[in-house]
Amino acid sequence: MVLGKVKSLTISFDCLNDSNVPVYSSGDTVSGRVSLEVTGEIRVKSLKIHARGHAKVRWTESRNAGSNTAYTQNYTEEVEYFNHKDILIGHERDDDNSEEGLHTIHSGRHEYAFSFELPQTPLATSFEGRHGSVRYWVKAELHRPWLLPVKLKKEFTVFEHIDINTPSLLSPQAGTKEKTLCCWFCTSGPISLSAKIERKGYTPGESIQIFAEIENCSSRMVVPKATIYQTQAFYAKGKMKEVRQLVANLRGESLSSGKTETWNGKQLKIPPVSPSILDCSIIRVEYSLMVYVDIPGAMDLFLNLPLVIGTIPLHPFGSRTSSVSSQCSMNMNWLGLTLPERPEAPPSYAEVVTEEQRQSSLAPLGVCDDFERALPGPLFAYIQEFRFLPPPLYSEV
Repeated sequence: MVLGKVKSLTISFDCLNDSNVPVYSSGDTVSGRVSLEVTGEIRVKSLKIHARGHAKVRWTESRNAGSNTAYTQNYTEEVEYFNHKDILIGHERDDDNSEEGLHTIHSGRHEYAFSFELPQTPLATSFEGRHGSVRYWVKAELHRPWLLPVKLKKEFTVFEHIDINTPSLLSPQAGTKEKTLCCWFCTSGPISLSAKIERKGYTPGESIQIFAEIENCSSRMVVPKATIYQTQAFYAKGKMKEVRQLVANLRGESLSSGKTETWNGKQLKIPPVSPSILDCSIIRVEYSLMVYVDIPGAMDLFLNLPLVIGTIPLHPFGSRTSSVSSQCSMNMNWLGLTLPERPEAPPSYAEVVTEEQRQSSLAPLGVCDDFERALPGPLFAYIQEFRFLPPPLYSEV
Protein backbone atom coordinates (compact mmCIF):
# COMPACT_ATOMS: atom_id res chain seq x y z
CA MET A 1 0.00 0.00 0.00
CA VAL A 2 1.57 3.27 -1.16
CA LEU A 3 -0.48 6.44 -0.63
CA GLY A 4 1.69 9.49 -1.15
CA LYS A 5 4.23 9.67 1.63
CA VAL A 6 2.54 6.85 3.56
CA LYS A 7 4.46 3.77 2.44
CA SER A 8 2.68 1.22 4.63
CA LEU A 9 0.19 0.81 7.44
CA THR A 10 0.18 -2.58 9.15
CA ILE A 11 -1.35 -4.27 12.21
CA SER A 12 0.37 -7.02 14.20
CA PHE A 13 -0.80 -8.93 17.28
CA ASP A 14 1.14 -10.07 20.33
CA CYS A 15 0.33 -13.77 20.01
CA LEU A 16 -0.25 -15.87 23.09
CA ASN A 17 0.83 -19.17 21.53
CA ASP A 18 3.89 -20.73 19.94
CA SER A 19 2.37 -20.87 16.46
CA ASN A 20 2.29 -17.04 16.16
CA VAL A 21 -1.39 -17.17 15.23
CA PRO A 22 -3.60 -14.62 17.02
CA VAL A 23 -6.07 -16.81 18.94
CA TYR A 24 -7.95 -15.57 22.01
CA SER A 25 -10.80 -16.49 24.33
CA SER A 26 -13.32 -14.52 26.38
CA GLY A 27 -11.60 -12.45 29.07
CA ASP A 28 -8.23 -12.41 27.25
CA THR A 29 -6.33 -9.20 26.58
CA VAL A 30 -5.75 -8.49 22.89
CA SER A 31 -2.63 -6.44 22.34
CA GLY A 32 -0.53 -5.49 19.38
CA ARG A 33 0.98 -2.67 17.37
CA VAL A 34 0.00 -0.44 14.49
CA SER A 35 3.07 0.23 12.34
CA LEU A 36 3.23 3.30 10.15
CA GLU A 37 6.04 3.82 7.63
CA VAL A 38 6.35 7.15 5.83
CA THR A 39 8.84 8.39 3.24
CA GLY A 40 8.66 12.02 4.31
CA GLU A 41 7.28 14.30 6.97
CA ILE A 42 3.46 14.19 7.24
CA ARG A 43 0.85 16.01 9.27
CA VAL A 44 -1.73 13.78 10.98
CA LYS A 45 -5.08 14.59 12.58
CA SER A 46 -5.48 11.17 14.22
CA LEU A 47 -4.58 7.51 14.19
CA LYS A 48 -7.39 5.37 15.57
CA ILE A 49 -8.20 1.73 16.11
CA HIS A 50 -11.63 0.17 16.08
CA ALA A 51 -12.05 -3.39 17.38
CA ARG A 52 -15.30 -5.28 16.97
CA GLY A 53 -16.75 -8.77 17.28
CA HIS A 54 -20.13 -9.80 15.92
CA ALA A 55 -22.17 -12.67 14.47
CA LYS A 56 -24.17 -11.96 11.35
CA VAL A 57 -26.52 -14.00 9.16
CA ARG A 58 -27.98 -13.15 5.77
CA TRP A 59 -29.90 -15.01 3.08
CA THR A 60 -32.61 -14.30 0.51
CA GLU A 61 -35.68 -16.23 -0.57
CA SER A 62 -37.90 -15.73 -3.59
CA ARG A 63 -41.61 -15.22 -2.94
CA ASN A 64 -44.52 -15.52 -5.34
CA ALA A 65 -47.16 -12.79 -4.94
CA GLY A 66 -49.47 -14.15 -7.64
CA SER A 67 -50.27 -12.86 -11.13
CA ASN A 68 -46.74 -13.68 -12.27
CA THR A 69 -45.37 -11.32 -9.63
CA ALA A 70 -42.36 -12.36 -7.61
CA TYR A 71 -40.22 -10.59 -5.08
CA THR A 72 -37.16 -11.32 -2.97
CA GLN A 73 -37.37 -11.52 0.80
CA ASN A 74 -34.19 -10.66 2.72
CA TYR A 75 -33.44 -12.28 6.08
CA THR A 76 -30.73 -10.63 8.16
CA GLU A 77 -29.81 -10.66 11.83
CA GLU A 78 -26.79 -9.53 13.83
CA VAL A 79 -25.44 -9.98 17.35
CA GLU A 80 -22.66 -7.73 18.63
CA TYR A 81 -20.22 -9.14 21.19
CA PHE A 82 -18.03 -6.09 21.76
CA ASN A 83 -17.21 -2.73 20.20
CA HIS A 84 -14.01 -0.95 21.26
CA LYS A 85 -12.50 2.29 19.96
CA ASP A 86 -9.26 3.98 20.91
CA ILE A 87 -7.20 6.96 19.71
CA LEU A 88 -3.47 6.35 19.34
CA ILE A 89 -2.63 9.82 17.94
CA GLY A 90 -4.61 13.04 17.83
CA HIS A 91 -8.20 13.76 18.78
CA GLU A 92 -11.72 12.48 18.17
CA ARG A 93 -12.92 14.93 15.50
CA ASP A 94 -11.79 14.32 11.94
CA ASP A 95 -14.42 16.30 10.03
CA ASP A 96 -12.53 19.60 9.98
CA ASN A 97 -9.44 20.37 7.92
CA SER A 98 -7.96 23.04 10.15
CA GLU A 99 -4.25 23.06 10.86
CA GLU A 100 -4.82 23.21 14.59
CA GLY A 101 -4.01 20.20 16.71
CA LEU A 102 -2.10 18.39 13.97
CA HIS A 103 0.73 15.98 14.82
CA THR A 104 3.91 15.82 12.82
CA ILE A 105 5.30 12.40 11.96
CA HIS A 106 8.82 12.31 10.56
CA SER A 107 10.15 10.06 7.86
CA GLY A 108 10.76 6.44 8.92
CA ARG A 109 8.93 3.63 10.64
CA HIS A 110 6.79 4.25 13.73
CA GLU A 111 4.95 1.82 16.01
CA TYR A 112 1.97 2.53 18.26
CA ALA A 113 0.83 -0.04 20.82
CA PHE A 114 -2.81 -0.87 21.48
CA SER A 115 -4.52 -3.11 24.01
CA PHE A 116 -8.09 -3.99 24.97
CA GLU A 117 -9.83 -6.76 26.92
CA LEU A 118 -12.39 -9.13 25.49
CA PRO A 119 -15.64 -9.44 27.45
CA GLN A 120 -15.79 -12.01 30.26
CA THR A 121 -19.14 -13.26 28.99
CA PRO A 122 -19.07 -16.23 26.58
CA LEU A 123 -18.20 -15.35 22.99
CA ALA A 124 -19.08 -17.34 19.88
CA THR A 125 -16.19 -19.13 18.19
CA SER A 126 -14.95 -17.55 14.94
CA PHE A 127 -16.81 -19.13 12.05
CA GLU A 128 -17.40 -18.75 8.31
CA GLY A 129 -20.58 -20.39 7.01
CA ARG A 130 -22.67 -20.32 3.88
CA HIS A 131 -25.28 -17.91 5.23
CA GLY A 132 -23.49 -16.31 8.15
CA SER A 133 -20.27 -15.76 10.04
CA VAL A 134 -18.76 -14.91 13.40
CA ARG A 135 -15.89 -12.44 12.97
CA TYR A 136 -13.51 -10.48 15.18
CA TRP A 137 -11.26 -7.76 13.80
CA VAL A 138 -9.18 -4.67 14.48
CA LYS A 139 -9.24 -1.74 12.06
CA ALA A 140 -6.69 1.10 11.95
CA GLU A 141 -7.57 4.48 10.44
CA LEU A 142 -5.08 7.26 9.63
CA HIS A 143 -6.69 10.68 9.13
CA ARG A 144 -4.88 13.61 7.48
CA PRO A 145 -6.19 17.04 6.44
CA TRP A 146 -7.53 17.33 2.87
CA LEU A 147 -6.84 13.66 2.14
CA LEU A 148 -8.85 10.47 2.23
CA PRO A 149 -8.20 8.36 5.34
CA VAL A 150 -5.93 5.34 5.10
CA LYS A 151 -7.68 2.25 6.52
CA LEU A 152 -6.60 -1.32 7.25
CA LYS A 153 -8.56 -4.18 8.82
CA LYS A 154 -7.07 -7.38 10.27
CA GLU A 155 -9.03 -10.27 11.74
CA PHE A 156 -8.13 -12.41 14.73
CA THR A 157 -9.58 -15.72 15.93
CA VAL A 158 -11.64 -16.33 19.05
CA PHE A 159 -12.26 -19.80 20.49
CA GLU A 160 -14.99 -20.26 23.06
CA HIS A 161 -13.46 -23.34 24.69
CA ILE A 162 -15.46 -26.55 25.03
CA ASP A 163 -13.92 -28.99 27.50
CA ILE A 164 -14.86 -32.53 26.56
CA ASN A 165 -13.75 -33.73 30.03
CA THR A 166 -17.26 -33.19 31.42
CA PRO A 167 -19.67 -35.96 32.45
CA SER A 168 -22.23 -35.12 29.77
CA LEU A 169 -19.61 -35.32 27.00
CA LEU A 170 -17.92 -38.45 28.39
CA SER A 171 -21.11 -40.49 28.43
CA PRO A 172 -21.45 -43.26 25.81
CA GLN A 173 -23.91 -42.87 22.92
CA ALA A 174 -25.77 -45.91 21.62
CA GLY A 175 -28.88 -46.98 19.76
CA THR A 176 -30.62 -49.84 17.97
CA LYS A 177 -32.93 -49.88 14.95
CA GLU A 178 -34.59 -52.48 12.76
CA LYS A 179 -36.26 -52.40 9.35
CA THR A 180 -38.37 -54.95 7.49
CA LEU A 181 -38.49 -54.79 3.69
CA CYS A 182 -41.73 -55.44 1.84
CA CYS A 183 -42.15 -56.12 -1.88
CA TRP A 184 -45.80 -56.38 -2.95
CA PHE A 185 -47.23 -59.30 -0.98
CA CYS A 186 -43.84 -60.72 -0.02
CA THR A 187 -42.16 -59.75 3.24
CA SER A 188 -38.49 -60.51 3.77
CA GLY A 189 -36.66 -60.81 7.05
CA PRO A 190 -35.56 -57.72 9.02
CA ILE A 191 -32.33 -55.74 8.81
CA SER A 192 -31.09 -54.79 12.27
CA LEU A 193 -28.47 -52.25 13.30
CA SER A 194 -26.94 -51.61 16.72
CA ALA A 195 -24.20 -49.01 17.20
CA LYS A 196 -22.30 -47.45 20.09
CA ILE A 197 -19.46 -44.97 20.63
CA GLU A 198 -17.50 -44.46 23.85
CA ARG A 199 -18.35 -40.79 24.38
CA LYS A 200 -20.09 -37.77 22.94
CA GLY A 201 -17.24 -35.23 22.97
CA TYR A 202 -14.21 -35.30 20.67
CA THR A 203 -11.61 -32.89 19.32
CA PRO A 204 -10.37 -32.54 15.71
CA GLY A 205 -7.71 -35.13 14.85
CA GLU A 206 -9.17 -37.81 17.14
CA SER A 207 -10.61 -41.05 15.82
CA ILE A 208 -14.06 -42.22 16.84
CA GLN A 209 -14.14 -45.92 17.67
CA ILE A 210 -17.42 -47.37 16.43
CA PHE A 211 -18.80 -50.59 17.89
CA ALA A 212 -21.61 -51.90 15.74
CA GLU A 213 -23.44 -55.06 14.72
CA ILE A 214 -25.34 -55.27 11.43
CA GLU A 215 -27.50 -58.31 10.67
CA ASN A 216 -29.04 -58.78 7.22
CA CYS A 217 -31.97 -61.21 7.22
CA SER A 218 -33.46 -59.70 4.06
CA SER A 219 -33.09 -60.99 0.52
CA ARG A 220 -31.03 -57.99 -0.66
CA MET A 221 -27.35 -57.11 -0.61
CA VAL A 222 -26.72 -54.23 1.82
CA VAL A 223 -23.68 -52.14 2.78
CA PRO A 224 -23.01 -50.72 6.28
CA LYS A 225 -21.55 -47.21 6.35
CA ALA A 226 -20.74 -44.39 8.79
CA THR A 227 -20.48 -40.63 8.24
CA ILE A 228 -19.87 -37.49 10.27
CA TYR A 229 -22.12 -34.56 9.36
CA GLN A 230 -21.85 -30.89 10.24
CA THR A 231 -25.16 -29.03 10.47
CA GLN A 232 -25.14 -25.23 10.23
CA ALA A 233 -28.34 -23.50 11.36
CA PHE A 234 -28.96 -19.78 10.77
CA TYR A 235 -31.82 -17.83 12.42
CA ALA A 236 -33.35 -14.50 11.36
CA LYS A 237 -36.81 -12.93 11.64
CA GLY A 238 -38.29 -16.10 13.08
CA LYS A 239 -37.03 -18.22 10.19
CA MET A 240 -34.31 -20.85 10.04
CA LYS A 241 -31.94 -21.80 7.23
CA GLU A 242 -30.06 -25.09 7.54
CA VAL A 243 -26.99 -26.37 5.70
CA ARG A 244 -25.69 -29.91 6.10
CA GLN A 245 -22.18 -30.89 5.08
CA LEU A 246 -20.36 -34.22 4.96
CA VAL A 247 -17.21 -34.16 7.11
CA ALA A 248 -15.88 -37.74 7.00
CA ASN A 249 -17.14 -41.20 6.06
CA LEU A 250 -16.22 -44.89 5.92
CA ARG A 251 -17.65 -47.99 4.25
CA GLY A 252 -17.95 -51.54 5.53
CA GLU A 253 -18.11 -54.83 3.66
CA SER A 254 -21.16 -55.73 1.58
CA LEU A 255 -23.51 -58.12 3.35
CA SER A 256 -25.46 -60.76 1.46
CA SER A 257 -28.65 -62.33 2.78
CA GLY A 258 -28.24 -64.04 6.16
CA LYS A 259 -24.86 -62.46 6.91
CA THR A 260 -23.78 -60.42 9.96
CA GLU A 261 -20.97 -57.89 10.29
CA THR A 262 -19.42 -56.69 13.56
CA TRP A 263 -17.41 -53.48 13.99
CA ASN A 264 -15.21 -53.95 17.03
CA GLY A 265 -13.90 -50.40 17.33
CA LYS A 266 -13.82 -49.40 13.65
CA GLN A 267 -12.11 -45.99 13.50
CA LEU A 268 -13.36 -42.85 11.77
CA LYS A 269 -10.96 -39.91 12.03
CA ILE A 270 -12.26 -36.39 12.58
CA PRO A 271 -10.58 -33.92 10.17
CA PRO A 272 -9.74 -30.29 11.10
CA VAL A 273 -13.19 -28.74 11.55
CA SER A 274 -14.66 -25.80 13.43
CA PRO A 275 -15.69 -26.52 17.04
CA SER A 276 -19.37 -26.80 17.85
CA ILE A 277 -21.15 -23.47 18.34
CA LEU A 278 -23.93 -23.96 20.88
CA ASP A 279 -24.36 -20.59 22.65
CA CYS A 280 -24.97 -18.16 19.76
CA SER A 281 -28.57 -17.07 19.33
CA ILE A 282 -28.45 -16.75 15.52
CA ILE A 283 -25.86 -19.38 14.47
CA ARG A 284 -25.52 -22.97 15.64
CA VAL A 285 -22.95 -25.49 14.45
CA GLU A 286 -23.64 -29.09 15.48
CA TYR A 287 -22.21 -32.48 14.57
CA SER A 288 -23.56 -36.02 14.44
CA LEU A 289 -22.30 -39.49 13.64
CA MET A 290 -24.64 -41.40 11.35
CA VAL A 291 -24.21 -45.17 11.27
CA TYR A 292 -26.47 -46.58 8.58
CA VAL A 293 -27.17 -49.48 6.25
CA ASP A 294 -27.31 -48.65 2.54
CA ILE A 295 -30.24 -50.65 1.10
CA PRO A 296 -30.58 -50.59 -2.71
CA GLY A 297 -34.11 -49.76 -3.83
CA ALA A 298 -35.33 -48.81 -0.34
CA MET A 299 -34.94 -46.18 2.34
CA ASP A 300 -31.71 -46.59 4.27
CA LEU A 301 -31.74 -47.79 7.86
CA PHE A 302 -29.88 -45.13 9.82
CA LEU A 303 -28.96 -44.33 13.41
CA ASN A 304 -27.93 -40.81 14.50
CA LEU A 305 -25.55 -40.35 17.44
CA PRO A 306 -24.96 -36.71 18.49
CA LEU A 307 -21.40 -35.38 18.73
CA VAL A 308 -19.82 -32.28 20.24
CA ILE A 309 -16.52 -31.11 18.75
CA GLY A 310 -14.57 -29.37 21.51
CA THR A 311 -11.28 -27.50 21.90
CA ILE A 312 -9.86 -29.04 25.11
CA PRO A 313 -8.85 -32.67 24.45
CA LEU A 314 -9.40 -35.66 26.66
CA HIS A 315 -7.24 -35.83 29.80
CA PRO A 316 -5.71 -39.15 30.88
CA PHE A 317 -8.07 -39.38 33.84
CA GLY A 318 -10.94 -38.49 31.53
CA SER A 319 -10.09 -41.47 29.38
CA ARG A 320 -10.24 -43.72 32.45
CA THR A 321 -13.56 -42.22 33.49
CA SER A 322 -14.92 -42.69 30.02
CA SER A 323 -13.77 -46.28 29.94
CA VAL A 324 -15.38 -47.11 33.27
CA SER A 325 -18.67 -45.42 32.43
CA SER A 326 -18.63 -47.10 29.04
CA GLN A 327 -18.22 -50.56 30.56
CA CYS A 328 -20.93 -49.98 33.15
CA SER A 329 -23.44 -48.97 30.48
CA MET A 330 -22.79 -51.83 28.08
CA ASN A 331 -25.16 -54.77 28.01
CA MET A 332 -24.06 -58.36 27.48
CA ASN A 333 -24.20 -58.08 23.70
CA TRP A 334 -21.62 -55.28 23.72
CA LEU A 335 -19.37 -57.19 26.11
CA GLY A 336 -18.98 -59.82 23.44
CA LEU A 337 -17.54 -57.18 21.09
CA THR A 338 -14.83 -55.86 23.37
CA LEU A 339 -13.57 -58.66 25.63
CA PRO A 340 -11.01 -61.21 24.40
CA GLU A 341 -12.09 -64.85 24.26
CA ARG A 342 -9.51 -66.12 26.81
CA PRO A 343 -8.15 -63.68 29.36
CA GLU A 344 -4.55 -64.26 30.37
CA ALA A 345 -4.09 -65.46 33.98
CA PRO A 346 -2.32 -63.06 36.38
CA PRO A 347 1.02 -64.07 37.96
CA SER A 348 0.96 -66.33 41.00
CA TYR A 349 1.32 -64.94 44.51
CA ALA A 350 4.74 -66.60 44.93
CA GLU A 351 6.05 -64.85 41.79
CA VAL A 352 5.17 -61.43 43.20
CA VAL A 353 5.75 -61.74 46.99
CA THR A 354 8.80 -63.54 48.38
CA GLU A 355 8.71 -65.61 51.60
CA GLU A 356 10.88 -63.01 53.33
CA GLN A 357 8.46 -60.21 52.42
CA ARG A 358 5.52 -62.27 53.60
CA GLN A 359 7.17 -62.98 56.98
CA SER A 360 8.03 -59.31 57.45
CA SER A 361 4.41 -58.37 56.78
CA LEU A 362 3.33 -60.48 59.75
CA ALA A 363 4.40 -57.70 62.10
CA PRO A 364 1.54 -56.17 64.11
CA LEU A 365 -0.61 -53.81 62.08
CA GLY A 366 0.29 -50.23 63.06
CA VAL A 367 -3.16 -48.81 63.38
CA CYS A 368 -4.05 -46.16 65.87
CA ASP A 369 -6.15 -47.00 68.90
CA ASP A 370 -9.01 -44.80 67.74
CA PHE A 371 -9.26 -46.65 64.45
CA GLU A 372 -9.17 -50.04 66.20
CA ARG A 373 -11.89 -49.02 68.63
CA ALA A 374 -14.00 -47.66 65.76
CA LEU A 375 -14.10 -51.02 63.97
CA PRO A 376 -16.48 -53.72 65.20
CA GLY A 377 -14.72 -56.68 66.81
CA PRO A 378 -15.59 -59.36 64.23
CA LEU A 379 -14.78 -57.06 61.26
CA PHE A 380 -11.35 -56.15 62.66
CA ALA A 381 -10.58 -59.82 63.34
CA TYR A 382 -11.60 -60.63 59.75
CA ILE A 383 -9.14 -58.05 58.39
CA GLN A 384 -6.34 -59.33 60.62
CA GLU A 385 -6.93 -62.93 59.60
CA PHE A 386 -7.01 -62.51 55.85
CA ARG A 387 -4.45 -59.74 55.30
CA PHE A 388 -1.57 -62.26 55.35
CA LEU A 389 -3.09 -64.89 53.07
CA PRO A 390 -2.26 -65.05 49.33
CA PRO A 391 -5.10 -64.42 46.89
CA PRO A 392 -6.99 -67.46 45.50
CA LEU A 393 -5.67 -69.18 42.40
CA TYR A 394 -6.90 -67.93 39.07
CA SER A 395 -8.49 -71.32 38.37
CA GLU A 396 -10.53 -71.05 41.57
CA VAL A 397 -12.03 -67.78 40.37
